[in-house]
Amino acid sequence: MKLKYWLLAIASIAVFSIVFIGCPSQKEVTSNDDVASKVYVAPGKYDEFYAFLSGGFSGQVGVYGLPSGRLLKVIPVFSQNPENGYGYTEETKDMLKTSYGMIPWDDAHHPELSQTDGVPDGRWLFINGNNTTRIARIDLSSFRTTEIIELPNSGGNHASPFTSQNTEYVVAATRFSVPVPNTDVSIETYKENFKGVISFIKVDPKSGNMKIAFQILMPGFDYDLSHAGKGKSHGWFFFSSYNSEQANSLLEINASQNDKDMIAAVNWKKAEEYVSQGKAKEMSVKYAHNVYDENTHSTISTMEEKVPILTPAECPGLVYFMPTPKSPHGCDVDPTGEYIVGNGKLAALIPVFSFTKLQKAIEEKKFDGDVNGIPIMNYASVIAGEVQKPGLGPLHTEFDGKGNAYTSMFISSEIVKWSLKDFKVLDRAPTFYSIGHLMIPGGDCAKPWGKYVVALNKITKDRFLPTGPELTQSAQLYDISGEKMKLLLDFTTIGEPHYAQGIPAEIVQKNQRKVYQLSENKHPYAVKSEKEARVERKGNEVHMYMSQIRSHFMPDNIEGIKMGDVVYFHMTNLEQDWDVPHGFAIQGMNVAELLVMPGETQTITWTPKQPGIFPFYCTDFCSALHQEMQGYVRVSAANSSGQITFNKR
Repeated sequence: MKLKYWLLAIASIAVFSIVFIGCPSQKEVTSNDDVASKVYVAPGKYDEFYAFLSGGFSGQVGVYGLPSGRLLKVIPVFSQNPENGYGYTEETKDMLKTSYGMIPWDDAHHPELSQTDGVPDGRWLFINGNNTTRIARIDLSSFRTTEIIELPNSGGNHASPFTSQNTEYVVAATRFSVPVPNTDVSIETYKENFKGVISFIKVDPKSGNMKIAFQILMPGFDYDLSHAGKGKSHGWFFFSSYNSEQANSLLEINASQNDKDMIAAVNWKKAEEYVSQGKAKEMSVKYAHNVYDENTHSTISTMEEKVPILTPAECPGLVYFMPTPKSPHGCDVDPTGEYIVGNGKLAALIPVFSFTKLQKAIEEKKFDGDVNGIPIMNYASVIAGEVQKPGLGPLHTEFDGKGNAYTSMFISSEIVKWSLKDFKVLDRAPTFYSIGHLMIPGGDCAKPWGKYVVALNKITKDRFLPTGPELTQSAQLYDISGEKMKLLLDFTTIGEPHYAQGIPAEIVQKNQRKVYQLSENKHPYAVKSEKEARVERKGNEVHMYMSQIRSHFMPDNIEGIKMGDVVYFHMTNLEQDWDVPHGFAIQGMNVAELLVMPGETQTITWTPKQPGIFPFYCTDFCSALHQEMQGYVRVSAANSSGQITFNKR
């Protein structure tokens, strides 16, 4: 299509967006049904589903109950969190180490649950760091981030972390192509020197620990989202990509020259064969791998230096390109694994590709050229059908397990339901406003729980009380159990949500950790009883081995600290009862409080700034005598002759 027509299309979309979101809407959803009763969860009752929403620029994950929309927990992942000391404590600050040093924030997108036989199993949740390219793993028995691995050779980590059918791999593709290895070259040499990279991270089936198995060197496109094949397409991954023009400036214009962009179909079973045959070339790189040990309650951080690289031109059958309408965002696979849905943001239709046709076309070599040795499939030979006139701005598609697909329409602000049998539109429901991702619990797996769909909206405008120049982030819950979608609930979220995952609560709930067994605590600074509590000086370091139990510290009065000392508070919570954490904070602490779980040990560092008496206290309400849970530290001049003293029982 000629450039002027693309510019006209873009201008039209921009005008539509301004008109649509620029004026508050007076629309109200009315229904004869008592929708309130469908989202009401009575006191003492549990929600039916957990929903895990990415926190976007907060670098966190929000955990919500469905259908209530209640916020249950915020899990810190890439951002420091003063609520519990994550990223501040001696045990957790190394979780945020990277090859660039400590990076205490990120832009977290696209949570993804671990799977068994193509169905979420509730063990782990993976999420990406989009800016400093990282993938994190959250243990859903403790709702804690337990591993973060950095991805080398990648500029932006948007297309991740999507899991294969049995969590053999989580995958990630670069958003911004960069020189590989990254060197000082002119940006004008983009087409010659810039490459994309797809990373395959192997997941240990028992521990969940991650390791980069190999990377695939790709053409210098921008890679967006992915989903794994399942069932008949198990062993494949599918990635959307845009900027097939390989432009390097003003992409809204220069990346709209070609009629179509590409979906990359990657045969990871074939990749494993090539790696085993020695086809991968080791590249020297530098990336951090941080693992939190639940026994020592500490982080082990290592800096890795090698990664295997596969080049498609040297590995026939590894990667194929399927042409798809311009600027695709989502790339989604239906529950059977037969259909791959492309979502072109600038398209007036939704293409549905057939895995069966893809295999036949590969066998018959129905190619229309290649890019860097990667064959481009003939569009007609791989397309199963097209959803006509679905709406404006299709972004993402999920499935209900009943033969239906649901696609978010960013520009026309709606969810569109269509049939996988004949690709006909069945229903439309307005969203408020500018929906990005959408989520059906299990909607990207082999057996979805197709009861609800959640719209993750970019704009709220008139939906909530105003809060200054920026309004709240939000989501909306729809009932999809019948033929027609019904809006049930608006609820606010931490921002900015990009994607979400949902799973029946009972799958996660049954595996919850309630305490850390004190007898199994292998932290080197743990105390197992009040008798072991003590204070020790090591040069200008003072180590306080302290215990916490309702409702006192041991010791609670310490003298002999001098100016110039660095004080380490090693706190062990002696409780062995569920939901009895203890906090700790001391006046003048310039990092964060501690929040120590039952049976756990955590450490915070404090450097006194002046002589005097400094109170400390428990920050987490723990008993009727919570206010009495306090103590003092005396700090004297640097030349003081005073010795360390503390009270004993």
